Amino acid sequence: MGETTVKSLDSRTTPSSPIVADEGRFARLRAHTPRRPTIWFEIVLIAVSYWVYSLTRNAVPEQKAEALRNADWIWKTEQSLGLAFEHAVNHAVNSVTWLIVSMNYYYATLHFIVTIGVLVWLYRWHPGRYAAFRTVLFATTAVALVGYYLYPLAPPRLMDGQNFVDTVLVHHTWGSMASGNLKHVSNQYAAMPSMHIGWSLWCGVTIFLLARAPWAKILGLLYPAATLVVIVSTANHFWMDAVGGMLCLSFGFAVSYFWYGSRPHRLPKLVEPAASTPQRSGPPPADAGTDREKETAEEPVGSGK
Repeated sequence: MGETTVKSLDSRTTPSSPIVADEGRFARLRAHTPRRPTIWFEIVLIAVSYWVYSLTRNAVPEQKAEALRNADWIWKTEQSLGLAFEHAVNHAVNSVTWLIVSMNYYYATLHFIVTIGVLVWLYRWHPGRYAAFRTVLFATTAVALVGYYLYPLAPPRLMDGQNFVDTVLVHHTWGSMASGNLKHVSNQYAAMPSMHIGWSLWCGVTIFLLARAPWAKILGLLYPAATLVVIVSTANHFWMDAVGGMLCLSFGFAVSYFWYGSRPHRLPKLVEPAASTPQRSGPPPADAGTDREKETAEEPVGSGK
């Protein structure tokens, strides 16, 4: 009798737990296998996305009075913390003409040039990770729009009675979409969070995580640090705006992790064309693509982590 019972138990199929089954379905839902990006689709996607971002950002009501009140609150908060250094930095750097003029052009150009350059580098040398890092950038930018809408903020140079120097106007340089003739086509009170920091930190973190050469990693870390100095020196942002940009970037990485089931730099570096890519039900292993990486020649910016 006991033997029959043992055979019966051996032949039984244990039903799967509903919780485990639900978790499996959830993992399949959120884990997406990286595919080789298509160049024209990416160009159109980025162009349209930036157009929508600019249109939405500039369509947010300026709310000047509230923006100035918020700026006063942030300035007083920084003073209470003993970290209100923007005014001193702004005047000190403004006294060195060649330096502040360089920073004005840095503020106006590198924000776009470096970001596009990193996207191109990812597309060319890390196609398996490109979509995940691009998702980080897009999610970071999207949540920033919420900040612009909910918390209008005047930059230091537009505050009343604080004697900040608008370095673009003083030195007659093209350094800000919110100064001179360009101020009429851009929302001047969308300073929180700072996407100059959000985007530069995205570039820096991406290069640091993926670059192979130590010098490239160092440059990756220096870029957002230099950007912080620039946005404060030109009186375009408070340092607390930079903290807002960092929080937005953290949100972007969280969205990418949820979507792909893995941190972007842990995804396989190379992927096969979509037609020959096997379907996965879960995230790729952390070391996927290692053998292919060993066969890949040295690349620009020392990529290959």
